[in-house]
Amino acid sequence: MRFPTGLRALNHRDFRLFISGQLISLVGTWMQRVAQSWLVLELTNSPFKLGLISALQSVPMLCFAFVAGAIADRLPKRRVLIGTQTALMGQAFVLAVLVWSGHVQYWHVAVLATCYGLAFTLDMPTRQSFIVEMASKEDLTNAIALNSTMVSGARMVGPAVAGLLVDRYGVAAAFGINGLSFVAVILALAAMRAEGLPRHAQGTTVREDIAAGLHYAVRTPLVALTLSLLLTVGLFVMNHNVLVPLLARDVLHEGAHGFGLLMAAVGSGAIVGALALATLVKGPPPVSLLIGTAGTASGLTLLLAGIRNFWAAMLVLTLVGFSQIVFLASCNSTLQMGVPDRMRGRIMSLYGFVFVGVTPLGSLFVGTIAEWFGVAAAYAAGGGVALASILGLGLLWRRGRA
Repeated sequence: MRFPTGLRALNHRDFRLFISGQLISLVGTWMQRVAQSWLVLELTNSPFKLGLISALQSVPMLCFAFVAGAIADRLPKRRVLIGTQTALMGQAFVLAVLVWSGHVQYWHVAVLATCYGLAFTLDMPTRQSFIVEMASKEDLTNAIALNSTMVSGARMVGPAVAGLLVDRYGVAAAFGINGLSFVAVILALAAMRAEGLPRHAQGTTVREDIAAGLHYAVRTPLVALTLSLLLTVGLFVMNHNVLVPLLARDVLHEGAHGFGLLMAAVGSGAIVGALALATLVKGPPPVSLLIGTAGTASGLTLLLAGIRNFWAAMLVLTLVGFSQIVFLASCNSTLQMGVPDRMRGRIMSLYGFVFVGVTPLGSLFVGTIAEWFGVAAAYAAGGGVALASILGLGLLWRRGRA
């Protein structure tokens, strides 16, 4: 059976296995995120301690992303992923046992959140750089777009299922089911034919590998532009978890149901955007698509500063989700298709560092502005700074090309 053009990456057996396992696992991961937040609030009733848990999960990416990228280029990727997924499964089961036994304390959650962050820091660049070997370079953009569709779908389904589970059976059930969900991805990895064998230069140290990756990123204009755009959008645009609940409550005067609909709008826009990219873009995404979608997401964020109508906010957030996911998937494809195979893990660790590690700093930035000057000011500052930065980067790129 041959899949249609928009799903052509599924013609590769290993990628089909990857998608099927990841879909189950990602739903479980989003269930755990919701259950973990609820558990922390039950234990502490402290927004600060809840934010600290999120920070602890992100700190390893800030500290060890470059080392993780060098390791990903040195070891067989399939085996590394089996190890990281097993570690993440163990973390979920430990949380489930602690809650079921009634012995869970805040420090347990903090330590396990840090363990999660460490495993994810190695998992992320390894998994991203392994996609090209599960599919092919010709179908890489399609594979990344389909993967983005899966992530966006899981992000919508997981929290909804978690809400029902936590309400009826408690948070331990969500942790336990998440642990079981990793079995699917581990079995899928075990059944794959691709090994993701290392191709880095022999005889170099980890420090030399990291230095070579950073040097390549800085000296290669397209890679430097892509990472700069990603940094800008990550810092100033992708702060929905902070600003959307404030928009719903303080500006639109909506309750939890309205907040859920606004977040669903972002997710639904993302799904449509990822499917559009999978269908319409077959080769390396053009630079104009990266700059255009980054600028669009920034301009729409700026527009949210003046919106006072719920349905208008729904529409704009849907468009934000659409442009944001097309931008992110295009950045991913551009980096993976443009770098040498031997250092793909290191470049994808930079992608993770910028995308995952730095985003909490942006949340702190807009959260501080929202607290002092209001939600509209936070949207205006985030969208305005991002749009000005992207226009500047676009002009620099045009001058460099000229």
